[in-house]
Amino acid sequence: MSALTLAYRFAPRRRRNGLQEQREELLLPEAVQVINPDVTAAEAIADLKTLPRWMYVLLMISAPVMGLVFALRGPRAFLDEDLVVEDLPSTLRAEMLADDPVEHAMTDRRDQRLLDALGEIHAERGAEPIRVAIVYGAGHVPAIVSGLRNRYGYRPREAEWLTVLIPV
Repeated sequence: MSALTLAYRFAPRRRRNGLQEQREELLLPEAVQVINPDVTAAEAIADLKTLPRWMYVLLMISAPVMGLVFALRGPRAFLDEDLVVEDLPSTLRAEMLADDPVEHAMTDRRDQRLLDALGEIHAERGAEPIRVAIVYGAGHVPAIVSGLRNRYGYRPREAEWLTVLIPV
């Protein structure tokens, strides 16, 4: 896992594929609170260790290769196939990702952590008319929407999508 995270840190310096680094201090007023409810590397590894042993070993063997590809080719090496303008994935892709144990191992705790942070905001500021920006990948949106609906009865009213990669 450290080889892959090293590639994340190295790739932006080497090859961004047109992506621009955005630092929150350049984008947000000073008074805006930023919460980062992400998992630690140790938690991510612990979640991956819940996978069947053969799958975990395969991931650990392939992580340095993936990290090298990411470092040499940049983010597009892994994101190009997901660059679509459709709301729903193709049936084949949806079937491939449905109940994927690796996907669950990598996202379930992150989704839960995000929902817990949103729950704290709801408890503290639920009576106020505020806006909350959630800057996570689109793959987390179903968990966010269903979590907020199930916990607090929230329904989506408005959303803004930001395209961060444009196909070349």
